[in-house]
Order: sequence, then C-alpha cells, then structure tokens
Amino acid sequence: MNAQLQNHIDYLMKTFEEMEHYANAAHVLNFDLETICPKKAMEHQGETAAFLSNQAFKLTKAPEFIAASEYLWDHRDELENDFQTTLAFQLHMNQVRTKNITPEMDKEFSLVFQKAYIDWLEAKEKSDFSLFAPSLKAVRETQLKQVELWTEKQPEAYNNLLDQFERGMTMADLDAIFGECKDRLIPLLKNIMASKKNIRTDFLSRTVTDAQQAEFSRYLLETMGFDFTRGAFTTTEHPFTDGLAKDDIRVTTHYYPNAFTSSMYSIIHEGGHALFEMFQPAENYTWNIDGGKTMGQHESVSRFYENIIGRSREYIHLVYPKAKEIFAEQLSDVTEEELYEAVNTVTPSLIRTEADEFTYTFHIIIRYELEKAIIAGEIDIADVPAAWNKKYQEYLGVTPANDAEGCLQDVHWSMSLGYFPAYAIGNFYNAMYWNRMKEDFDVAKAVKEGDFAKINGWMTEHVWKKADRQAPKEWIKEITGRSITADDFLAYLEAKYSALYQL
Repeated sequence: MNAQLQNHIDYLMKTFEEMEHYANAAHVLNFDLETICPKKAMEHQGETAAFLSNQAFKLTKAPEFIAASEYLWDHRDELENDFQTTLAFQLHMNQVRTKNITPEMDKEFSLVFQKAYIDWLEAKEKSDFSLFAPSLKAVRETQLKQVELWTEKQPEAYNNLLDQFERGMTMADLDAIFGECKDRLIPLLKNIMASKKNIRTDFLSRTVTDAQQAEFSRYLLETMGFDFTRGAFTTTEHPFTDGLAKDDIRVTTHYYPNAFTSSMYSIIHEGGHALFEMFQPAENYTWNIDGGKTMGQHESVSRFYENIIGRSREYIHLVYPKAKEIFAEQLSDVTEEELYEAVNTVTPSLIRTEADEFTYTFHIIIRYELEKAIIAGEIDIADVPAAWNKKYQEYLGVTPANDAEGCLQDVHWSMSLGYFPAYAIGNFYNAMYWNRMKEDFDVAKAVKEGDFAKINGWMTEHVWKKADRQAPKEWIKEITGRSITADDFLAYLEAKYSALYQL
C-alpha cells in the first residue's frame, strides 16, 4: 500500500471516531424518543437528535474527507482486504448520494422525518390519517428530492428507493416474485379457509400481566443466545431493534394484556435482528462498515428466528414448559400441541405485525403496490386510506374499521418509502438458507434441545460473516449456490399448512 493511500485511511479512521460520538448520541436520543420520552419533549428532543446527526454529516462534507473517499475508490485495487474494499464502496456510494446535499439541506431533511414521526404518533392515537397526510407528502417529496440530487441513479424513482434498502433489487424482480406468490398462495388460502380443521385459540386472548410477559421475553432472548452484557430490552409503541454501538444492541417489544403471543413473537423477531448485530465480525466496527447490511438480509434473520424456528413444533416443545410455568393460570388447560397449532393458525387479519406467517406476504404485497403508486404519483396522498382498504378487501377479505388499524398501523412511512418489500425478501432468503443449513446438521433436533450455539454458529459462518461485504444477490448465492427465488419459501408454506389444515 502506498503512503498516500495509508495517509487517507488514517485520516478516515480518525474522522470516523469523531463521527461515532455524534452518531451514538443521536441514536441514544432517538431510542429514548421512541420509548420513554414525554410527549411534550418529543419535538425538542427530535431537533437535538437531528442536530447531532447533522454534525456527523458535516464531517463528511470536509474537502479532506471527500478527497480521501474518492482516492480510496480510485485505488480500491490496491487495498489489502475485503473490509477495506467494502469501506471504499460504501464511501463511494455515500458520495454518490450526498455530494450535492449541503449540511443545511441534510438538517432540513432530518427535521422532516422527525416531524413525520411525531405526526404519525398523534394520527395513530386519534385514528385520523389527515393529521399525518401532510407529513407523508413531505416524506415522499423529500425522498424524491434526495434521489434527484444523486450523481448516479436509475430512471425509475422507486427503484432508487428500493436500492437504498435492498441493493440490486428492482421492481421487475419484485413484480415477478410477488406474482408467483399470489399465483400459489391465493388458491391455497381459499383451501385453508374451507378446511374443516378446528384449531383452538381461545386461550390466546386470556389476560396476562406485563410482568409475566417481561419475564417470558427475557427467557426467550436468553434461550436464543442474546448477550445481556451487550444488550437490553424495553417497550415501545412499535417494536424495533437499534444497534447503538458495538456493545450496545437494544431491542423493544409491546405488551398487550390479551395477546401474550404478540410480545412473544415480537421479541423473537427483534432478538434475531440483535443476534445479527452481535455476531458480526469485529472488523466491521473497526472499518466502520457495520451498517452495510441490507434490510432484506436483516429481515431474513429476524423472520428466520421468529417463524421458521419460533413457530416450529420443536421450538414450541422447547419453550412450552417455561410458558406453562410463567402463564400457569392462563395455560393450565392447554396442551403442547394446542399451543403449536394456535401460534400457526391462519386468519386473514388487518395488522401486519400480528399477521400469521401464511398471510403475512399479502400485507407486504399491499404496501409494495401502494408505495409504487404513491411514488409514481398515481394516487393522491389523501386517497391512501381508501386505496389501502380496497386492497385489504381484495387480498384478504377484511376491511379496516378506522385508520389506526389501516394505513396508520406502521411507523415506516414516517421514515421512508421503499422499506416494506424487505420483509418478504427476507422470507425468501431465509427459507433458502434454512434448506442449506439442514444439509449440514439436524436443525429440528438442535431446536428441540435448545442448542442455539450450533444454530448461531452456522449462521455466523454462513449468513452473518460476509453480509456487510457482499451485495445481497451475491451473498445468497454464495450461501446456497442458487439465485434468489420464492420457491423454497412457498414450498415450505405449502407443506406446513397443508399438513396443519389436513388438506
């Protein structure tokens, strides 16, 4: 490595240290904002978080930083390892997307998203979309403005938004793969609904306490290998995971007194995200590339633990004794088989985060189709609730009674459009690498025995190790030897639910 290249790297490493302080402080404030911040303090706290983020952004606008970034990209063939070349790529993409954005513009954009979150909270609480509509319009306009300022971009605006969350994924990819999902899942859903199989679910709505749910949540995180010396959990309106720093990974859940499995699967899902952060190579933090994972990669892991593992017969066998201990009164007359069937029952419903594993894909397809229309200007923002309700009736045969259980249920549109497809893409990835995992060891046996060290070890080596350093399509092909396909996921659903519903 030549001396000039090394000097540029040294400068970048020093700058990253300073940026990390601002970024970490902003993360802490945002975490507080979404958990325990008093309502009247939200606006000010949001402004402070935006200020801190803007300070970090300003460091990337220094002429020295830009010069160092461009030099690394131009001399990437001289770099010594994948971590350095990934850093060069990430810095290049940062320049592509921010070169024409001034610190003043960046702060303005941040405030749009901060206000959108606060407006969404109020709108959801009052079940009134009109309170959020101006902010959703501002989010759309801000994202389009940001993309327009990129120095490299695709012709279709929505493809650029997709690329931010799932690098290399396009509308053409998703239209084809979602089309296959509809072709195979719609007829199967009709057969399931016509099945005479009776699944008992009455006990799922029995009243439980927050304390019981908190105890069970901690047990579930411990079981899956969550490191409490590097992580913590609490509650929020909309569950999320935040990697504040290398040794500070926080997850959240939400407790409902009459739906204990909601927090159960919420914490398993968020715990999956946390494991991804905890088990990534330490070099990712050293080289400041730990944010290189795509949302599809991340959601593949969270939904792998939540569904393929967490809703399996073997997992229910594993956690059933503890569930009976904690929820002694509520589960006193419930068998292990009844619990397994109940957490896998198929019921077309309104709320994405509460949706069963089978119908979940339809929730994503609905959002994907609406996002495309919003970005393309094919639907007025004011008409979103009606369009939402129409699609829910079309795909799932249910219609929201109000905006809170309709288009205001998710927080995501206060932050961006283009994220939602990642949830379904994650399902396609994880079904593929689950099949690959089964070639190496008896996964069902490991789950039944609670041997998550074996499962997490395999995930570390095959799934987590290179995620930040590979484009998703390259990543999944190296893991499985095949290009992304929905077939593994659809075959998994067809086999599991045909058996469950005795089709």
